[in-house]
Amino acid sequence: MPEILHTPLEATHTAAGAQLTEFGGWMMPLRYGSDLAEHAAVRERAGLFDLSHMAELRVRGAEAGAFLDHALAGRLSALELGQARYTLLLAPTGGILDDLIVYRLGHAEWLVVANAGNRAVVAESLAERVAGFEATVVDETEEIALVAVQGPASQAIVEAIGLESSPLDELGYYRILEAVFEGEDVLVARTGYTGEDGFELYVPAHAAEDLWDALVRVGTPMGLQPCGLAARDTLRLEAGMPLYGHELSIETLPAQVGVGRSVALRTKGDFVGRAAVEAGPAADAPVLVGLVAEGRRAGRAGYPVVDGDAEVGVVTSGALSPTLGHPIAMALVTPGHSGSLAIDVRGTRIPVTIVDLPFYRRQERA
Repeated sequence: MPEILHTPLEATHTAAGAQLTEFGGWMMPLRYGSDLAEHAAVRERAGLFDLSHMAELRVRGAEAGAFLDHALAGRLSALELGQARYTLLLAPTGGILDDLIVYRLGHAEWLVVANAGNRAVVAESLAERVAGFEATVVDETEEIALVAVQGPASQAIVEAIGLESSPLDELGYYRILEAVFEGEDVLVARTGYTGEDGFELYVPAHAAEDLWDALVRVGTPMGLQPCGLAARDTLRLEAGMPLYGHELSIETLPAQVGVGRSVALRTKGDFVGRAAVEAGPAADAPVLVGLVAEGRRAGRAGYPVVDGDAEVGVVTSGALSPTLGHPIAMALVTPGHSGSLAIDVRGTRIPVTIVDLPFYRRQERA
């Protein structure tokens, strides 16, 4: 079996009473106490997440931008300094190998952030695709810790730890800036996976504990709550954000799962997977939809979606929404459906209504 990896904050999580679980090859905090309380903290105040399992690959070189344009679905060479973009790593078949965030850090330097479980696939794919380009790809995952502060109070909390940086008020969404914390270089990005305003802080692994402790110290009086993967999953589901291995896979093309806008068909030349994406999925290929139900019983990943006696799809993610108070789910279903379907929840058919994603937008809350 592959070796289980450990974040530099594992001892901190254990001391705080976290329940740990293996995820993506790493031991990670699943929860510290109540999933509902952690979820609510992010929606109402702020949550603190250890995301050090995410993979970071640094790309440098005179042709680094051209390489990324070839290797990935987005036009990354067009990013401004300090700008980030959501993009995809595609197989030649057009299927999704991973979804990524890419930051432009310098004239010839980019940071690619991948899902933990796809680290090897991403690293190997980029290593293969860089051939012929004047560029290098270096996996820095175990040298970098990633800590996220998400929620309405996140800016006040991050500002209170004494970062040496330009004002966070000036940092736009999907932007990143360089900062210094207690003598250590930190990258501060206004990005996240919760549907709330927030920040993701990339720090040298050896400085992660000091950063975490500082955030807890200043944030606790403002309602900051350490949060685990369980809350992160219900938060991203409410926000309609896809998760690799659930909504996204090598079997799905971007157009099927609502991420077709991340593919730069009109603004750049050839790239891996272009021909397949242009051809598009089969006419009967399933598409991603949002489903809502009444009551308390929620469909879970793998549950069938039915229309009458016919099975027409499968739930990819589902939960009882802590914010909305009713079941929500994303599902891949055959095209052409509208209105009402049902989820087969262990033999009981739960009526559901197809809705647009996301289920939750933060501006809707008072």
